[in-house]
Amino acid sequence: MYPDQIVLEMTLNSFTSKIIFIDYFSFYNKNTKFTRSLFYFFQNVQKATNVKYESHHVSRDKRGKILGLGPNKGFRGCTIWFTGLSGAGKTTISFALEEYLVTNGIPAYCLDGDNLRHGLNKNLGFSQEDREENIRRVAEVAKLFADAGHICLCSFVSPFVADRNMARSIHQDNGLPFFEVFVDTPIEICEQRDTKGLYQKARQGLIKGFTGIDQEYQKPEHPELVLKTASVSLEESTLLVLEMLRENGIIPKSIDDNYNKANGNVFSGNYDKTIPELFVPEHKLKEAINEAFNFPKINIGLVDLQWVQVLSEGWAYPLKGFMREDEFLQVIHFNSIEKDGTHINQSIPIVLAINTSDKERIENSKAVALYYENELYAILRDPEIYYHRKEERCARQFGTSHKDHPYIKV
Repeated sequence: MYPDQIVLEMTLNSFTSKIIFIDYFSFYNKNTKFTRSLFYFFQNVQKATNVKYESHHVSRDKRGKILGLGPNKGFRGCTIWFTGLSGAGKTTISFALEEYLVTNGIPAYCLDGDNLRHGLNKNLGFSQEDREENIRRVAEVAKLFADAGHICLCSFVSPFVADRNMARSIHQDNGLPFFEVFVDTPIEICEQRDTKGLYQKARQGLIKGFTGIDQEYQKPEHPELVLKTASVSLEESTLLVLEMLRENGIIPKSIDDNYNKANGNVFSGNYDKTIPELFVPEHKLKEAINEAFNFPKINIGLVDLQWVQVLSEGWAYPLKGFMREDEFLQVIHFNSIEKDGTHINQSIPIVLAINTSDKERIENSKAVALYYENELYAILRDPEIYYHRKEERCARQFGTSHKDHPYIKV
């Protein structure tokens, strides 16, 4: 007998049953529904009796005054709970959403299931009881992030309805919005995306209790949003979540939802005051470098490299690379570029001149790698090759095409 073994006799739904608890989590009962109900009862019992909850002196309204940037200041604390099978796209969507929100000056943070099992929950396995405790801990942490004014993005398989309802209750009891987002992806698609080979190992019996194979996934009954990633792109999925946040007053409607991607870096559109940069995000840098080795190589000069810097830092916005022909013609004829019906001043052509041999080498290439002194600096995607009207360019810029003009001579 264990010293802390407890024998209880309780009545539930007009029947009596004896329960044996061993070390709090190990218990047996013939009635599963009764067991789970009783487990939650004991799980939520306050064990420490000599503690007192202390209220914060800083209100959420006061905290909101220093959160966010510019017009996006304000308290926006809430939790978005992404649930679905492994490989459904939960983490991908939550990280993209986090990047978009932070780029637009709105505090956000992702809690990822795998990441938390490296730290806070590293002592938990994948039994039913450990899964429940995993979600309880995460929900408590998410509540703290939301209470601090952050949009907390939780990415967890969380297969049980009861666990997700518990996470919702933890937030609702503290007056914090909670949004359940079901990433509804067929298991066949999830298996195709499985780079870790987890589904294959589960089907071979090497992994026990794997959700979707030998562990039931209980679909959400009333989620705030359903994302079908098999037929909807990452950008569309992200926009649907943003629209949900707008409808519930979490984020302002003025943030443009027609955002674009430049080499993987998310930036917003017309309403954003921040000039977008074209740098590859740090977490995608290694992938981009490896990809560049497969592209045709173009050696550029010092002046070209300086233009690469100007473009990458956003000084030539709205350009997202060297000018295409229509942009080049707009600049030399009208000293401006039209974007979405708005004319933006631009009087200097920014083009990358290449010789005939380079032209023949890179024709029909989807991308080229730009090198300076044998060092990779940029990837130029979907390049457009057109005739460089040097004489016309010089005449319109300097009023002459005479070769002895100092700038033309250079």
